[in-house]
Amino acid sequence: MRWLFLLCFCGYLFSSQSFAADKRDYQLGPGDVVRVTVYDHPDLTADARISEAGSIQLPLLGDVVLRGRTTAEAAEQLANQLDQGGFVKQPQVTIMVVQYRSQQISVLGYVSKPGKYPIEQSSTVLDLLALAGGVLPIAGDTAILMRADNPAKTRRELDLSALFEKGDPTQNPEVTNGDVIYVPREPRFYIYGEIQRAGAYRIERGMSVMQALSVAGGLTLRGTERRLKVNRRDSAGALQSMSVKLDDIVHPDDVIYVTESLF
Repeated sequence: MRWLFLLCFCGYLFSSQSFAADKRDYQLGPGDVVRVTVYDHPDLTADARISEAGSIQLPLLGDVVLRGRTTAEAAEQLANQLDQGGFVKQPQVTIMVVQYRSQQISVLGYVSKPGKYPIEQSSTVLDLLALAGGVLPIAGDTAILMRADNPAKTRRELDLSALFEKGDPTQNPEVTNGDVIYVPREPRFYIYGEIQRAGAYRIERGMSVMQALSVAGGLTLRGTERRLKVNRRDSAGALQSMSVKLDDIVHPDDVIYVTESLF
């Protein structure tokens, strides 16, 4: 997973630059703090937090609704109101977002910096993973996206390996306010008995029992491949013990037992 961490880190640098370039497209919302400046009228300069109703209070204008507008649209609106109200002729108004709070995405699980992150433009899952510092070495190669509108029905598993190795854009959807991205831990199997290095190991995609034995260092002199056992939970969660062959696929959380040869 080191390659994924490095790619996300590089993506962080790229996405930070693109965020800065396109902040003007950000739509203002409740919680954002904006700085309003009117050229040559310092008395009208003000910092204000957008209320839950989507408005701010400004000198001369009073309550002004900014929800859903970009900074350019909001500046044009204020300029028109100042001009039409007879307060300032042909005013030059600029609006800058001081703090982004209205649109946030949660990035949880095995990432370097889990938490909530503001989105300042159209953003994808990869953009948010980059902002979170990339995934940890013990993370899996999938991410789970839960949509804010209905998390129970819009839970989607994303294949990060397909995204990086094949450039599959379908695995990098755009995110919206309130979405949650969760990166689970790597899938593991456990092995014990007549094996060189008993313990827990990462499951690679399509890993066979033979490959699992190899990862654990192979059999001891007393071990045998003939009566391999695995403890595996079924769909109902009940633990089942079964025999496996060398070419069988290892499942997450499998516990493989290597028996002793009878001869």
